[in-house]
Amino acid sequence: MSIDRSASIDPTARIDEDVEIGPDVVVGPWSVIGPNVSIGAGTVLRSHVVIQSNSRIGAGNVFFQFCSIGEDPQDKKYQGEETWLEIGDRNIFREGATVHRGTGGGGGLTRIGSRNLLMAYAHVAHDCLLGDDIVCANNVGLCGHVSIDDHAILGGYAGVNQFLRIGAHSMVGGMTHVVNDVPAFVIVSGQPALARSINSIGMKRRGFAREEIELMKKAYKILHLRKLTLQEALPQIKALSEDSAVLDTLIKSVESSCKGVHR
Repeated sequence: MSIDRSASIDPTARIDEDVEIGPDVVVGPWSVIGPNVSIGAGTVLRSHVVIQSNSRIGAGNVFFQFCSIGEDPQDKKYQGEETWLEIGDRNIFREGATVHRGTGGGGGLTRIGSRNLLMAYAHVAHDCLLGDDIVCANNVGLCGHVSIDDHAILGGYAGVNQFLRIGAHSMVGGMTHVVNDVPAFVIVSGQPALARSINSIGMKRRGFAREEIELMKKAYKILHLRKLTLQEALPQIKALSEDSAVLDTLIKSVESSCKGVHR
């Protein structure tokens, strides 16, 4: 066991011998930390937090009460093989959030980047890969092997099927069941889930230029409103600009889709 002297450990906490706890970490009442866990500087476990095993946690994270982190995956194929969870820096996990480790068949790793917000009772299943600055609202459920790119937002009770990708700067409406990939910058909502528009408000908030937003609106019309096949739409989108980063992000999110995109 390696615990920095500046860490604050409540006497009711239970900590395995094979743990590394960095400076200024706070482990609150009745929290439990299992084996092969490292916790970076300034991370806070409020109370009743369980970090099960094989978890590498960065600096400045906050885990609210009753979070369950690094638990065995809910997958019948999992046979107890060594798998891991990696969490970056300055994430917030609200009450009852759950994050499971990976599976041997899925690469062995669940990874969450930095500055993400997982609201109350959000669930990240095995082998999910989350980028940075993502928001998962209350009760969002991610099945196994889901990838979410930077700055995506998922509304409350949204559910994402396994092996799907949510593109950068996209938005999924509350209570939406996602069954295909979501293109970058696109808002998807409803039952059944349909593309509604580009996430123009999100783009403005993140400092995209007006010209970039207008270009994305043109691309959206080609992709979603003209009833073209993807094979017909993509060349027209590429023709809009030869050196646009936003168009490149959109195009890559569509071209890399294995499950088809919501349109």
